Amino acid sequence: MERWPWPSGGAWLLVAARALLQLLRADLRLGRPLLAALALLAALDWLCQRLLPPLAALAVLAAAGWIALSCLARPPRLPVATRAVLITGECAGRGAWGLQAVGRDRTPRGLPWARQGCDSGFGKEAAKKLDAMGFRVLATVLDLNSPGALELRACCSPHLKLLQMDLTKPGDISRALEFTKAHTTSTGLWGLVNNAGFNDVVADAELAPLATFRSCMEVNFFGTLQLTKGLLPLLRRSRGRIVTLGSPAGDMPYPCLGAYGTSKAAVVLLMDTFNCELLPWGVKVSVIQPGCFKTESVKNVSNWERRKRLLLTSLPQELLQAYGEDYIEHVHGQFLHSLSLALPDLSPVVDAIIDALLAAHPPSRYYPGRGVGLMYFIHYYLPEGLRRRFLQAFFISPCLPSALRPGKPGSTPTQDAAQDPDPSPGPSPTVAQ
Repeated sequence: MERWPWPSGGAWLLVAARALLQLLRADLRLGRPLLAALALLAALDWLCQRLLPPLAALAVLAAAGWIALSCLARPPRLPVATRAVLITGECAGRGAWGLQAVGRDRTPRGLPWARQGCDSGFGKEAAKKLDAMGFRVLATVLDLNSPGALELRACCSPHLKLLQMDLTKPGDISRALEFTKAHTTSTGLWGLVNNAGFNDVVADAELAPLATFRSCMEVNFFGTLQLTKGLLPLLRRSRGRIVTLGSPAGDMPYPCLGAYGTSKAAVVLLMDTFNCELLPWGVKVSVIQPGCFKTESVKNVSNWERRKRLLLTSLPQELLQAYGEDYIEHVHGQFLHSLSLALPDLSPVVDAIIDALLAAHPPSRYYPGRGVGLMYFIHYYLPEGLRRRFLQAFFISPCLPSALRPGKPGSTPTQDAAQDPDPSPGPSPTVAQ
């Protein structure tokens, strides 16, 4: 039987035709996932031509290509018309902020430890994108004359409205709730995006002041809880969406982020509870766990330097002697190094927010950012020792506290071994030198 010169040519024509149609409808993006799928199809084509008869190879390749393009297709989205979205947040060390977006009557719209407000970061970029897509944006800011508020007024449509609000003040939240209800009487409130992310100390849990734990919980958890509960009647009426920006620090024991991580873990568990309880009402809840992104807080190195000095001056003498000033300096240096690796492009997080608001069937979790999927794979499937060492290599690897170093009074190698049966790989190169 004479072999066909290219038995799988028909399958490739079918794949190419569907890919072109999806690109024209904007249901498919040119990127690495598409290129990887085409490479795998080419490898499958090579195997099929050597192992299967021509008709079988044609059928297998056509089915594989159809399934691959179906998986890569962007899920269907709802129209923006008459949909309203509220985005709230807390700038690290700078005060509360928020954004609300209300759909017009026309169809069109970083870091794991700190989140920016309207002046920069996810909030500003989301506000611009929402406004461009046709939403009416209602933004709550701590200062109506801040650079971010002025920029939003200048670059967004006249539909944008600003409201002063401090997320830590119940009176301000109540006023924001009334403001939202007044501006959504005709459109209804479609979605709420909780973007609170406050932290002002990067240190061991023992060194972090108790006030830091309270502040993180007040902003990241209780402020989010009060605002979400106040808007639930509107969200139930519209069968809308709740989108919350969490953090990998709430799922994994990031070194020196105890206060921030515990507050994020609490708010993510709250959102999972809402997801179960609001399902009969048709309200869908999603959590976004972003990676390391270069927001304004990340670039403000002088601000972190000032906080480190405040921590050193506020520590009790006993703790300072036990850990040592060089220990805190080492942690601070590694923290600043991790900031330098942050991604400057914030669009993956903004795209995840929009998809969670408009997708017909949004997933309960989003993981935008480079390396986030690998982090969660290591966290869930590898032994505890490897998980801890990975987080230390990826984020902060603390050196030995001063009181545990050889030669210090009251510390012996036997005592050190008893205190740490599974020690870390060793002190940092800085300490070794």
